[in-house]
Amino acid sequence: MAFPNWQQQEPVFLVFGRSGWIGGLVGELLTSQGTKFEYANARLEDRAGILADIERVKPTHVLNAAGLTGRPNVDWCEDHKIETIRVNVLGMLNLADICLEKKLHLTTYATGCIFHYDKDFPEGSGKGFKETDTPNFTGSYYSYTKAMVESLLKEYPNILVLRVRMPIVGDLTYTRNFISKIIRYDKIINIPNSMTVLPELLPYSIEMAKRGLTGIMNYTNPGAISHNEIMELYKSYVDPEFTWKNFSVEEQAEVIKAPRSNNLLDTTRIEGEFPQILPIRQSLIKHVFEPAAANKEEVCAAVRAMRGGRV
Repeated sequence: MAFPNWQQQEPVFLVFGRSGWIGGLVGELLTSQGTKFEYANARLEDRAGILADIERVKPTHVLNAAGLTGRPNVDWCEDHKIETIRVNVLGMLNLADICLEKKLHLTTYATGCIFHYDKDFPEGSGKGFKETDTPNFTGSYYSYTKAMVESLLKEYPNILVLRVRMPIVGDLTYTRNFISKIIRYDKIINIPNSMTVLPELLPYSIEMAKRGLTGIMNYTNPGAISHNEIMELYKSYVDPEFTWKNFSVEEQAEVIKAPRSNNLLDTTRIEGEFPQILPIRQSLIKHVFEPAAANKEEVCAAVRAMRGGRV
């Protein structure tokens, strides 16, 4: 199938996920760039609605930030498997099929939580999972459906799959921010992980779409950082009295329904496209902790309130 030259057309984006976190951020970014876009009205499962959106917007590119992750976390998917299948599998494939039929470039914000450290990729070894590696983590139903659909999406010649991990923004009180989550917990595990600093990487995703990149992309900052290292940064930059406790993976398993993945993703491909990308620690300092330090009294008070007054 011949595709239009996406790089030579003035881009017009159709964005799915208006009510979601990343979808909202994408819309703000496109607006700030002065890029033409519209939000979709249809749900991913609604083929007729998607076709109507395409006819209305006449996009050159589609950005998909819609999907089910569960509230307050992925444990929700364990008890809502049909709903999870309907959106994350059937809906995603429906959108992919339509975009192929209409010769549209599709970028989807997916997940890298489909891998887990093992004997071939041991924690601390520096060896990261590549885009070509087969997912080895299906411990949660959310990850199971995401791994399944990724194996199908990679056959589509018009799709870019971005593996997001533990997404982070500068607002330390926003409930879906990974750092905000672990700040609130009474106890946290302490394992190094790949993570996605959205203020830095979201603009890259728009550029990737404009370049017409396809296939799978590990969409994280280079390197890994542990939960304790993040808490130390918060303590250093914002609240020197901040404290936290650790517990083991085994102890964590007693308070969650589904296991969580922990991994390091290889970032060779994204570094090749964007050599200026910052390693995870430097990106966190620049985009999260230095801005927080500039307003530390207010941030500190808000975080303590969020923690129920705990220091």
